[in-house]
Amino acid sequence: MADLPDVPAWAYERPEIRPPDPTWAARGSDLCAQVARLLAPWLAPGRVEHVGSTAVPGLAAKPVLDVMAPMRDLSDETVAAVVPVLSAAGWCFVPPSLDAAAPWRRFFVLPDTEGRRRVAHLHLLPVGHPRWHAQLRFRDTLRADRGLAEEYAELKRRLAGEATDREEYTAGKTEFVRRVLGE
Repeated sequence: MADLPDVPAWAYERPEIRPPDPTWAARGSDLCAQVARLLAPWLAPGRVEHVGSTAVPGLAAKPVLDVMAPMRDLSDETVAAVVPVLSAAGWCFVPPSLDAAAPWRRFFVLPDTEGRRRVAHLHLLPVGHPRWHAQLRFRDTLRADRGLAEEYAELKRRLAGEATDREEYTAGKTEFVRRVLGE
């Protein structure tokens, strides 16, 4: 399947954990501002947020910035209007059928100029969704607890070495995330 011409290389990119990069925070902030400008007609009140491991200073991570935008709604009409705007800025829409594990969001990937590696992920969530609050709580808990952040980094390093694909890597983090969130 990876050899099919219509499947982008980044779709099969293996997770690679890198040492913390002090530029991730500024790049995340810039990306949030760009996304906020692009999505202004559809955004709910609130901020576009830099989430995920690159949003935690000092945390080893995949070099992929995750940003999350609060949407007034995620109706088919809204998504149909948003896709061409984001596509013009280089974002690739991942159809819900390929993102079935996360039905609460619409997901986009920003690849590098060669289309080989992921540079960023964009998670569109309906305003007030519990997942929105969980993402922020997880990020903020890791920011506040260096020991917990290092435990997470070790888990990610191990999983990146063992997992055969991104889905397996992500699934391997689930128990840790649930524990941090008290679920």
